[in-house]
Amino acid sequence: MVWTDDLLIQFLDYAAEHAPELHPLLHLMAYRGPRRGEACGLLDAEVRLAKGEVSIVNQIATHGYEAHQKRPKSDAGNREVILDPDTVAVLTAYKARRAAWRRAAGKDGPDTGLFFVRPDGRPWHPNAVTQRFRRLVKQAGLPPIRLHDLRHGAATLALDAGVDIKVVSDQLGHSTTTLTRDTYQSVVKRLHHEAATAVADRIKNKRRRTA
Repeated sequence: MVWTDDLLIQFLDYAAEHAPELHPLLHLMAYRGPRRGEACGLLDAEVRLAKGEVSIVNQIATHGYEAHQKRPKSDAGNREVILDPDTVAVLTAYKARRAAWRRAAGKDGPDTGLFFVRPDGRPWHPNAVTQRFRRLVKQAGLPPIRLHDLRHGAATLALDAGVDIKVVSDQLGHSTTTLTRDTYQSVVKRLHHEAATAVADRIKNKRRRTA
């Protein structure tokens, strides 16, 4: 299940107000679709806001509750993700807030090398992010979805916006466009129907003008 555009906006606005320390990570997942572990494991050195891009080369994986960092699970998982201006603005504001956290912590604050951290400088545990997400959804009174569904929502939004499926596949880190088509087959099929109708309408309008 994915939210409508309006529900996603409602959630992100609620998260920005009630969980500002976590909102930027959730915003990135909702807009650009990284996996939970990839967002938690995003390296500070791989975020280039001036260029509007990040590189996914690290993730935080869990076994039980134990978390550890490792490379993405496939070659396709190592990828560049281009950021939209709204996401750049959110992440830029977050960096300024994070700098204030570090100044408050002083020299004793942890330096994880990660982009998204808690206010005390510690990493976000992926399971903790999921738990916070569930609470925020419930508190906001929204239809329940999984955290992973933010990734599905990002892909659906991109396809609905007319983004080429190869671009969406690269954005998500899928190994082939076949995987993307299989995962979002209902969306892709609907878009093909819309494309077919658009072609027919174009020809019909030309015939009317020449009749």
